[in-house]
Amino acid sequence: MTATTSPWPEPPGGRFDGPLHRFAVRAYFEDTDLSGVVYHANYLRWFERARSDLLRLLGIDQRAAQEAGEGAYAVSELSIRYLAPARLDDVVLIETATEALGAASARMRQRALRGGTLLSEARLRVGFVGPDGRPRRQPAPWRAALANLGANIVPASEGSE
Repeated sequence: MTATTSPWPEPPGGRFDGPLHRFAVRAYFEDTDLSGVVYHANYLRWFERARSDLLRLLGIDQRAAQEAGEGAYAVSELSIRYLAPARLDDVVLIETATEALGAASARMRQRALRGGTLLSEARLRVGFVGPDGRPRRQPAPWRAALANLGANIVPASEGSE
């Protein structure tokens, strides 16, 4: 075994497909209600995991920034639609795209799909906030990393921050 390998498996981190980040999850028993349908709040958990791993793959270390007193991302707006149920043992693909990028925030779209079926779709805004909870500019390398995801990103107007 070399120094760069570990006996422990790494959790899935998803992958980029152009401007999209794709992250797979499985619906476990704990995710479902008595009828075997995924409970609505679990989509929010899956979306959060996908966003966290998107940032990790971009080299954005949220924990280090928070520990250094710089700040962290926080969801400031969220709307979600539920279109079809996921069920026990389904493999669900979470797609994340950044739609607009501002100095202190980003607007994102996330979709949960089973095969070709759209199960749920969310639109959200994440803002970068300092330790005091007030909005502040995203670190320049983080903003650049999000901007490099693709041409689909449009700058947010200054008034929408």
